[in-house]
Amino acid sequence: MGESTPSSEDMEKGREKRQKSRHSMPPPHLCPPPPKPWVPWLMPIVFVVNVAMFMYTMYVNDCPTTGEKCLFPFLKRFSFQPFRENPLLGPAALTLKKLGALELQLVVEGGEGWRLLSCMWLHAGVVHLLFNMLSLLFIGIRLEQEFGFIRIGFLYLLAGIGGSLGSTLHRMRTASPTISVGASGALFGLLGAMLSELLINWTIYVNKCTALLILMVVIAVNMAVGFIPKVDSSAHIGGFLAGFFLGFVILVRPQYGYISSRHLPSTYEGRRKSRHKFYQYVLGITAFVFLVLGYTYGFGKLYGPPALKNLP
Repeated sequence: MGESTPSSEDMEKGREKRQKSRHSMPPPHLCPPPPKPWVPWLMPIVFVVNVAMFMYTMYVNDCPTTGEKCLFPFLKRFSFQPFRENPLLGPAALTLKKLGALELQLVVEGGEGWRLLSCMWLHAGVVHLLFNMLSLLFIGIRLEQEFGFIRIGFLYLLAGIGGSLGSTLHRMRTASPTISVGASGALFGLLGAMLSELLINWTIYVNKCTALLILMVVIAVNMAVGFIPKVDSSAHIGGFLAGFFLGFVILVRPQYGYISSRHLPSTYEGRRKSRHKFYQYVLGITAFVFLVLGYTYGFGKLYGPPALKNLP
């Protein structure tokens, strides 16, 4: 028996089927190269500036000239105030106030709004500086490696201002005459941003629940430290909330499986995933609205019209 030969119509259908299959199947080299980590330089500079500012603060403080019994007098003008005055091993409160510490009356009535920024670069003592700088090196450098100096620098600055606003608003409610210094607000902002970054980029993580649990424990421990006497927990909370909402806006990544067009061959006609998922847009827009309302409320309470100042 002879074999039947395929008709020209069958051959054409087979050719179309193979072409369709070839275009719908992703080529084997669709996986884009992993993003290169940024070289961190901004956070190390912030570290150096904070240490330098503390050294300058101690130089200006010049404990021996005050007639007090200074700690470690062999350090001469860099020696510390008596332990009963400053248990954190640092300068006098008057020196910190002179150099830009956050003080309610000066910020609101004196119009010295620049103290909302300057207080971020001052520290109450060696212990205070040590804890903050260790956090900066472990958290800040990691984030800068992943997201670059522009986004992390912007985040650090705005979270620090958020912490200062939180501290000032708390003092307005309690009529507290104390001053506030430290980078804690900005550092808690970095912690808050790490949490929101994990949530908004949920699809790209493998061990999601483990990462979330570890991060929540770290945040809880740091928040608990804020309730130790003489620690400004309001700055921690304000900075954390600012960083948390900022993370949704500026630390969003493409969803898992997204491939940029520059990594696709020009002949590829298959389906591609969108850059972001719908929930990422929703979270980002919602967080942006909360940020605008929060900063408007904070600055309005300090410098706005009576209608804003009288808000609860």
